[in-house]
Amino acid sequence: MTISQDTIPVREQHRIDEDALSRWMQAHVPGFEGPLQVDQFKGGQSNPTYRLRTPSRAYVLRRKPPGGLVKGAHAVEREARVMTALGKTGFPVPVVHGLCTDDSVIGSWFFVMDLIEGRIFWDASFADLPPASRFEYFDSMNATLASLHRLDPSAIGLADYGRTGGYVARQIDRWSQQYRADDMAGRHSAMDCLAEWLPAHLPAADETTVTHGDFRADNMIFHPTEARVLAVLDWELSTLGDPLADFSYHVMMYRMPPDILGGISGIDLAAHGIPSEADYVAAYCERTGRDGIADLDFYIAFNMFRFAAILHGIKGRAARGTASSSDAQAMGDRFARVADLAWEQAQAVSSKG
Repeated sequence: MTISQDTIPVREQHRIDEDALSRWMQAHVPGFEGPLQVDQFKGGQSNPTYRLRTPSRAYVLRRKPPGGLVKGAHAVEREARVMTALGKTGFPVPVVHGLCTDDSVIGSWFFVMDLIEGRIFWDASFADLPPASRFEYFDSMNATLASLHRLDPSAIGLADYGRTGGYVARQIDRWSQQYRADDMAGRHSAMDCLAEWLPAHLPAADETTVTHGDFRADNMIFHPTEARVLAVLDWELSTLGDPLADFSYHVMMYRMPPDILGGISGIDLAAHGIPSEADYVAAYCERTGRDGIADLDFYIAFNMFRFAAILHGIKGRAARGTASSSDAQAMGDRFARVADLAWEQAQAVSSKG
């Protein structure tokens, strides 16, 4: 991670009591020695994220944002739990040092983990790399997600991390409710249509594995010189869920424009050294023992709807002045475009019969 380019001074609304944090770390983080210097990562639309530096080490802190929160959102305690469990299996996640559920320390719950040195690619086309090497990076992402979906939740202590079965139906209901509950962000006709259409077209398949919920290139740290994922970040939306929904969210990049979620729609994939959507899906299916994904188009429509609901929430937080990121307004403004794209996908599914 190129820290100097990715951090800024802590935003005024996210300032924390550094002395109180130092005392907490002294008591809960083995080997911690101050003094402590704190700055903030530019990203983190939902949970404010900080770099903590000491003379000998660097850490990352993730916290719930200040202010009024939607019930069930910003669950840093779940992030800490799932990363701790996955780390024991060898899956690439940072080491979690501790979780604080005492609001009096810095004003909201938080956890502290290792800072992983490596590269983050903000562009899903890996434009910073020569075309000849991009296939390897795509394949590394594919293999990493497939390895997550092959894990047995019960065997790694996550049997109760979510409910078994019915994941997509519950997600549609959850995000529909959050969309309808946030009056600050307004309404959009495509979103209203999707909230009615999606429950009526659920796939018959209904598997359950650990799912990340936001698996994309810029939520990974790659090795400084190799096409290898060192850490998968941002587990706030993780749960026990449908692996096909999780993978399809990742595949959604093929159908998103470059200015939304780092999409790669419209670019010459072969010329850029990027596998086709069909080949990428086939590689995942081979790794997970599947014979294709029959309902891929539905899953894409669902994930676009879900992402539109997330953007709607960001738009609402920007309107209330509680957003974590300085570009929250611009992110929220993309809500209607994504909802329209999702409705186009849904109509394509319907047209196929």
